[in-house]
Amino acid sequence: MDLRSLDLNLLVSLDALLAERNVTRAAARLHVSQPALSAQLARLRAIFDDPLLMPAESGRGMVATARAERLQTELRGALHHLQMVISRTPSFDPRNDIRSFTLASSDNASMLIGLPLFEALRTAAGDGIRIAWRSVDGARVAAQLESGEIDFLIASPDVMPPAMKATRVIEEHFVMAQRKGHPRGTGPLDLASYCALRHVLVSISGGNFHGFMDEHLERLGVQRTVAVSVQQFGLAAAILQVTDYVCTLPVRLVQRYADTLDAFELPFAAQGFSLYLGWHPRFHADPAHRWLRDMILRCVR
Repeated sequence: MDLRSLDLNLLVSLDALLAERNVTRAAARLHVSQPALSAQLARLRAIFDDPLLMPAESGRGMVATARAERLQTELRGALHHLQMVISRTPSFDPRNDIRSFTLASSDNASMLIGLPLFEALRTAAGDGIRIAWRSVDGARVAAQLESGEIDFLIASPDVMPPAMKATRVIEEHFVMAQRKGHPRGTGPLDLASYCALRHVLVSISGGNFHGFMDEHLERLGVQRTVAVSVQQFGLAAAILQVTDYVCTLPVRLVQRYADTLDAFELPFAAQGFSLYLGWHPRFHADPAHRWLRDMILRCVR
């Protein structure tokens, strides 16, 4: 028997017929007409190549064939199991379930969101929860989200694939950071003193000594000296701790190094940035996905 050609409703009707042994009562139980149920019984007989139910000699009701008797118990169990599968509400227990998640983001986002998330997971999840963090492959990220290779993307709006569900998680601005005890002192910045300092530039592309902040300064008619260019925000913070360089960094990142770094508002208006958390719509209702989404949002908000 090819299950693809079998109407599941026929099995429900067979279950009622075997329970009632009477077409009229079974039809009432199923809320269908007696002729409709009789037609279904004819189809079932053809499918099983067996009469299944035959008129009782007493003239009242019907009796099951030997095959129908064997079918009844197994059919009832199968339908009950299928009902449980359909009606069971998906659940997720982060303390006891086993699940791996993969997140993709820039180095900046991993520092701003990943660090507080890992801290929160220490008490919110069991040993079965694992997190993989990877860089963003712009050419493949949409397909990776759709396939489930990546669970979440944390990125700026221009990087987020348009078909994804997304919510803003961070609205950030920049400050200048320097080590505690820096010879500049802790006085407020002015434009001239900012430009006179030797700067570390975080360049994601690498090997670049001219960033968007330098473009902004050029529009103001001034320029700064970039002495070091690195690709990682964490490395930039480490360099500041042991040198007299300064670096323009997201304020949340600098706050994580408050014991070793001081932060100063920039002496000019500079554009900040937004980060969004994105995921594929087909995982929107998944309890595990929903749990980690909520965890991320609580960590940053």
